[in-house]
Amino acid sequence: MQKTHHDIVVIGGGIIGGAIAYYCAKAGLEIMVLEKNELASGTSSRCDGNILAIDKDPGFDSQMSLVSQQLVHELDKDLEIKFEYRNPGSILVCESDVEMEAAQQWVTRQQEAGLDFNMLDRSDLQNESEFFADDLYGGLECKTDSTVNPYMLTFSMFHSAEKFGAKIRKHTEVKNIKKQPSGTFLIETNEGIMTANKVINACGIWAPTIGQMLGVDVPIKPRKGHIIVASRQQPVGLRKVMEFGYLISKFGGERIVDADIEKYGVALVFEPTEAQNFLIGSSRQFVGFDTKVNHDVVKMIARRAVRFYPKIADMSVIRTYAGLRPWTEDHLPIICEVEEVPGFYIAAGHEGDGISLAAVTGKLVQELLQHKDTCIPTEPVNINRFKKGVIHI
Repeated sequence: MQKTHHDIVVIGGGIIGGAIAYYCAKAGLEIMVLEKNELASGTSSRCDGNILAIDKDPGFDSQMSLVSQQLVHELDKDLEIKFEYRNPGSILVCESDVEMEAAQQWVTRQQEAGLDFNMLDRSDLQNESEFFADDLYGGLECKTDSTVNPYMLTFSMFHSAEKFGAKIRKHTEVKNIKKQPSGTFLIETNEGIMTANKVINACGIWAPTIGQMLGVDVPIKPRKGHIIVASRQQPVGLRKVMEFGYLISKFGGERIVDADIEKYGVALVFEPTEAQNFLIGSSRQFVGFDTKVNHDVVKMIARRAVRFYPKIADMSVIRTYAGLRPWTEDHLPIICEVEEVPGFYIAAGHEGDGISLAAVTGKLVQELLQHKDTCIPTEPVNINRFKKGVIHI
């Protein structure tokens, strides 16, 4: 590859890179995307496909999710390749009076923030699905939540980005980046050298590696999660379902569960797919970059699922897999220009919300690059929040 120059180079060909490429190319910006493997081959291929507000902290977090949901609704009309978009809403289910009280507080706070949340009682759950356990107390729903095929949404955004003029180089790994005296970036890859006016780090769990090349500490750690794919002989449910304990597990609270379930952060997540199968999760572990399936964890996830859906015990498992989520301390992504290195942007750290927040991330990066008014406030997702020690959890 001969030395080339580009206005903007995006590193990372997952769903975040796809969203950035789409919104930027559509706005007329000159974009080159570099991906070291195939598109959507990392975290974007090892996850579920939820565009959720139900599990977001009321306030900025849930408002950001709502903006992303609205953008994905528009993408369903605008993108040429369909991506199995459905908009059925989602449910959190409760096992106890204590959880129901906490759920009521959660719903009240979300309603005050203007989101479409409602409480559900025991009969509502039985009407929702005959597969639910009889002893569940109730739960809550968020009517705006939607679901997509994350592979297809990634490919669809890249497809349209290319139509708008974006360039994509697969199997092109960035080996080093230097900021030159002229202000441009020198990017060394396994396919040769290029220069760029701006660089966007959309590498997910690998974002810290790219940051190090420019002396930037990116506070992201890989957090492992398992998913089971099961065969749906009968329609178990039409909507995404999580146990209320998922919120407690996500935000680091204490639950009344077995020690092993607590240790691995196991909590029910059920998601029906358009292919008539269903996905079951979830788990949360810090084990570095290990993506091997831990069968003990898978058994715990299955046991947890059967607790909420006793009748699925004899349904067939098709496969299991594990992926790594880019975790930050306050569970919010980093989406900003790095002050110390002008022209260097980060768009990473979405943990399990990369699919949910891809659209709003891509839109925000485009707005930052063009110095336009932004669709969400930028301070909560600026990397400087970690330096100041002001973490909003």
